[in-house]
Amino acid sequence: MNSWVNSAEILGSDLPLELSGTGNRRALLMDALREAVRSGRLAPGTRLPPYRSLAADLGLARNTVADAYAELVAEGWLAARQGSGTRVAERAAPVTPVHRPRTPERVARPVHDLVQGQPDPSVFPRTAWLASARRALAAAPDDAFGPGDPHGRPELRRALAGYLARVRGVRAAPDRIVLCSGAAHGLRLLAEVVGGPWAAEEYGLPFHRGLLASHGVGTRPLGVDADGARVDGLTRHDRAVLLTPAHQFPTGGPLHPERRAAVVDWARATGGLVVEDDYDGEFRYDRQPVGAVQGLDPEHVVLLGSVSKSLSPALRIGWMVLPQRLVAPVVAAKGEREPFSSATEQLTLADFIESGAYDRQVRRMRQRHRRRRDQLVAALHARAPHVRVTGIAAGLHAVLELPPGTERSAVRAAAWQGLAVEGLGDYLHPGAEHRTVAGASIVPHRDGLVVGYATPAESAYPEAVDALCRSLPPVSPPPAPAAPQPPAAP
Repeated sequence: MNSWVNSAEILGSDLPLELSGTGNRRALLMDALREAVRSGRLAPGTRLPPYRSLAADLGLARNTVADAYAELVAEGWLAARQGSGTRVAERAAPVTPVHRPRTPERVARPVHDLVQGQPDPSVFPRTAWLASARRALAAAPDDAFGPGDPHGRPELRRALAGYLARVRGVRAAPDRIVLCSGAAHGLRLLAEVVGGPWAAEEYGLPFHRGLLASHGVGTRPLGVDADGARVDGLTRHDRAVLLTPAHQFPTGGPLHPERRAAVVDWARATGGLVVEDDYDGEFRYDRQPVGAVQGLDPEHVVLLGSVSKSLSPALRIGWMVLPQRLVAPVVAAKGEREPFSSATEQLTLADFIESGAYDRQVRRMRQRHRRRRDQLVAALHARAPHVRVTGIAAGLHAVLELPPGTERSAVRAAAWQGLAVEGLGDYLHPGAEHRTVAGASIVPHRDGLVVGYATPAESAYPEAVDALCRSLPPVSPPPAPAAPQPPAAP
């Protein structure tokens, strides 16, 4: 392509937009617009001409200009709102420290945090927890202050047995429950006891897959669709399968009833183990939570749970509800003394559950999370109706479905807005990047954002949602109509 130079007046001003050089014209236009914004020639809030007008002025195809606008909106340089055109974004460049060198100890932190994974730490029930701690310490037996029992405190195991049966439909006596320091600790113990290989949902926490791999347990991906994991892909070679049946993480669908029955049938027929990560099973907003798969067959399903989502990850208290045959091996793998969970915190949690404070906290958080999810959905409907929230109304996060090919640019645009958010592709199993279906190689990944709406403080949440909406890609412009063809010669 030959070198070329064109210019156009921006809204009738004297500022020309010059494009020069060789190569892709869309890239040249984007570079010119970025430089105009970076240099201050295009000030924040400046309205740009419609892409059709700019295309005519520059002698470009309309789709070329429309695509350049859309990409710069996604990157955060421009902002587009329906009815008000395209403007230079209010914050088109990152803030850099003044007179302070960037060091590892002083890395810029995002202004807004919509990364999934934890509740707002400011809503921890300090007063109720302190009251339970006082009662628990006053009533604690002397052996609570001796060497720890690898089973965990019997007071908490009894309280959990009653609570899980009532709320999650779990079938377990206290002697089937082994306490641990969270789901990750439980996975480590199961990897050591059960061995591999395991199957796992093709979307899931990379941390969990890495943890299993570090203990010599490889995982292979199972496809995921609107009905949850494709458990028909399990084989006799799989020693276990790791599932999130109540609310598939992170895509958001529940495991279909027929697949629940099928995975239990697989475990019975092969001697395999179903590991059920019940990470947010208490938080469903459109109906009562579905009971745990463990209730279908306690001898072939392990239920993992913790208080990381309902109270705080800082407490480091989790549990495994185990088949009887696994209790002794898991306890042996923990060791003779409990080195992880504090006995006094276990006693406090037992009182917190039995006093009803835990139920009240879960109800409070359920109302809070539902309100925040509703706010997010309403904001998207008003400002980005082309972006759909997928999955069921549950948990502490939502997945936003994006147009194909826009996920990475949306994450970058969010960073320009000072917003921390993750792409759906960050959770895809490496082995799922290419899969053969009917003889053809396909890539199962779909573009999206995983938005954690539980973490921000109440006062900060509206600004975080606003930054998110500014980061989303606009509606793709319709293709330019084809040029009319001359009539055929008679």
